[in-house]
Amino acid sequence: MPKHEKTTTDNIDILFEDNHLLVVNKRAGDLVQGDKTGDLPLSELIKLFIKKRDNKPGNVYLGVVHRLDRPTSGIVLFAKTSKALTRLNKAFANKSPQKTYWAIVKNKPEKENAELIHFLKRNSKQNKSYANINEVPDSKKAILRYQLIKSLDNYHLLEVDLLTGRHHQIRSQLSKIGCPIKGDLKYGFDRSNPDGSIHLHARKLEIMHPVTNEKLSIKAPTPNHDAIWKACE
Repeated sequence: MPKHEKTTTDNIDILFEDNHLLVVNKRAGDLVQGDKTGDLPLSELIKLFIKKRDNKPGNVYLGVVHRLDRPTSGIVLFAKTSKALTRLNKAFANKSPQKTYWAIVKNKPEKENAELIHFLKRNSKQNKSYANINEVPDSKKAILRYQLIKSLDNYHLLEVDLLTGRHHQIRSQLSKIGCPIKGDLKYGFDRSNPDGSIHLHARKLEIMHPVTNEKLSIKAPTPNHDAIWKACE
């Protein structure tokens, strides 16, 4: 497949692909990597798709570089070679990729743009992270920057840049300032979305290509079946 070509299958929306990388626009509800639910994850669906498309006789290599929460949509990056995976893991550990998210909230934040610093403590049994103003035992520092970029009749669109990558970080931190994400019952929104999604979308990824050293800037369209997302594009 030619570099940068965007393709769509029934389940997989490919935003970028070359010999080393594959970037997809994940649908809300898709599982990135296998878990205790036993549901077929996106990583395995992509392997099956590549095997069929390229008539590969053997196993398809696909490395999971990072994850998105299941109810979240947007950019997910995979490695097609072990060399790319090793280098991408190092890049993410050094926090060199820039990840930008869009979040739709009902309550307008007090400040139109701000840097939020909290200390997140994870409760594994609840699969939830609690944001604290001050450091508490076993907590991890979480930093993000947000900017209000659009206001609709009943909702507000925030653009969020992650400076750290913590469990449920955006969901927890926005909830802490009184702006839970639309549909996110776990973090304080008053009702769920009909499809079980939340209005959090991994919008943009900027990263140096692990092999060519080319700077990549990839943007994911918002879910096209949702009227509120459409109003934000």
